[in-house]
Amino acid sequence: MGDIAKGVLGGAWTLLVGWILPTALNLTVFLLAVAPSLRGLGPLERLRGASGLGTGLTLLTGALLLGLVANACQNALYRLLEGYLLWPARAFEAGCRRGRRNRAFLADRLTVLRLELREAEQGPLRTEDAQELARLLADPRLARAAARDRRRTAVQRGLLRERFARFPIADDQIAPTRLGNAIRRFEEYGWDRYRLDTQLLWNELTGCVPDQIRRQSELARASVDFFVALLSGHVAVALAAALALAAGSRPDRLALLSALVVLLALVPVWYRSAVTATDEWAAAVRALVNTGRKPLAASLGLTLPQTLAAERDMWTMVSRLSRIPYHERAAALDAYRAEPTTDPA
Repeated sequence: MGDIAKGVLGGAWTLLVGWILPTALNLTVFLLAVAPSLRGLGPLERLRGASGLGTGLTLLTGALLLGLVANACQNALYRLLEGYLLWPARAFEAGCRRGRRNRAFLADRLTVLRLELREAEQGPLRTEDAQELARLLADPRLARAAARDRRRTAVQRGLLRERFARFPIADDQIAPTRLGNAIRRFEEYGWDRYRLDTQLLWNELTGCVPDQIRRQSELARASVDFFVALLSGHVAVALAAALALAAGSRPDRLALLSALVVLLALVPVWYRSAVTATDEWAAAVRALVNTGRKPLAASLGLTLPQTLAAERDMWTMVSRLSRIPYHERAAALDAYRAEPTTDPA
């Protein structure tokens, strides 16, 4: 029993919660709302004639198998929702431009709130700050947003800062979708802070941190996996309902239309939930990077420098050496010794 519990609390738990459970929910909706209208399909006909126990076992088996398939396809699902896979070039570029505009607009709103709060607490602003505030409020759209923001509570203003924190720091890292930006912000954290390429050295990094820190990251990702799997399954079931409406003989139109409308209405809800759930994932990754730098350096035979500038130089060199062929590393080391602050990006 101890080994079973240990396995459940390990990777099996994240697989169960992140992929198998939402797949079971979607499969249940399919069997209740869509399958009755799909007549003539052998497997479904045999399922209708099965007993309650047989139906339950079929549902459990189907959820397990489809959940494993969804887990194996998670990279493709994430890349599609992040805007990297199957997106036309124009749509990708338009999404990135929209993301940069939204980030800049949120930054301006927060700047207005900060300057107005400083003016209320400390008196008249300095000349440059007063000019900056006047310039921002000269924008009619920003002025209307500022008027709404003044009526917000402290908690609501905190939520506004959370929305801004879901964007990457650098403009060139902006992704075309909200989920892409929410994930990209912590993917670039190690590089932006320490010049540590966590995407390249992820396995080495996770192998060095304490189990509790690594486990926090896995559990936090499971929440995002749940909503990604749920909305992906909703789209698949909605597509099956639409096909049943178009091609089925004597379909239950009310059930199919209801399922189609409800599922499509829930897709943006689950997408927004996935974006919000990345906050905990981002915090776990930041903790993993901050606490894992020292043991990672030791495992690579390095000593973590005392200053941040020297540490950034060290990780710059480590990241560069990990990306270039072995026979070119000697030249890279010579260049590093001659100019240690060279940025490989």
